[in-house]
Amino acid sequence: MSEHGYEGGRLNLPFVGICTFGKYPYIQDWDAIKADAAVMGAPFDFGAQWRSGARMGPRAIREASTLFSFGHAGAYDFEDDITYLDPSELSIVDIGDADIIHTDTIQSHANIEFGVRKILASGALPVVLGGDHSINIPCINAFDNQDPIHVVQIDAHLDFVDERHGVRFGHGNPMRRAAEKSYVTGLSQIGIRNVSSTARDGYVDARRMGSDIQSVRHVRRMGTAAMLDRIPAGARYYLTIDIDAFDPSIAPGTGTPSHGGFLYYEVLELIDGLARRGNIVGIDLVEVAPDYDQTATTAILAAQLLMNTIGRVLFHRGKQNGNP
Repeated sequence: MSEHGYEGGRLNLPFVGICTFGKYPYIQDWDAIKADAAVMGAPFDFGAQWRSGARMGPRAIREASTLFSFGHAGAYDFEDDITYLDPSELSIVDIGDADIIHTDTIQSHANIEFGVRKILASGALPVVLGGDHSINIPCINAFDNQDPIHVVQIDAHLDFVDERHGVRFGHGNPMRRAAEKSYVTGLSQIGIRNVSSTARDGYVDARRMGSDIQSVRHVRRMGTAAMLDRIPAGARYYLTIDIDAFDPSIAPGTGTPSHGGFLYYEVLELIDGLARRGNIVGIDLVEVAPDYDQTATTAILAAQLLMNTIGRVLFHRGKQNGNP
């Protein structure tokens, strides 16, 4: 033991140092991304129509994620008998935030899209921390030169408004904008419930444009396996997670909480099955608003879900590619 009380370098405990996501390396040069997954913040909430504050979500999620950063030795799941996030097999980086210009939705969205395009060009999995759900619009835009994708949305709200009060790029619009893309082959909208921002006509339009809409009660009634069977097998999936998909008893820190939501393992098991069923090629997690999250439980939930999701996506992608 050294005079400082430890061997082999710094302890790098979670409460020490800069809060990158999971305390993974920070890459400032977006032309030098060399990783299996790259995390980018999108601290934008001009699209919110009620409680703002999701612009601070990326910082809160990054800070919470340090809880899971002990040593970067991977995360052994004894139930699966798998070590996820094994640093000897994969690499993750944090590229910081897209530039946000206050009150300028169009340019802010363009800057988010630019960042996602840089991640895709590098060959890494883009993982975007919102921000409100409108940030999904530039994320999906960035896939226009990629192979087709199927969008899997886990959310309390349908987000299928075409236009309201002249707004087409707010947090009630992203799934409508996605469905309009020629390279989006369909949508699985999971967790939708109760009073929604989308009128009945929006549900009719969503189904007409290729959506399969399932509520929390639908999923619980049919079970995870049956829900997964409804999603096209072997596809390229873009996964968008709104934290309000979870019940506000475990995720109060969000702008539009809706009771009757999912619990943690329900969503994790769905994502794990999705990662086994096809290839998740992009992820965003949105609507964490730390001002309403007095115990930080929402940010911790978001960070834990993302760490586990990234681990499963990269592990099962490796297995699908024939790696041991």
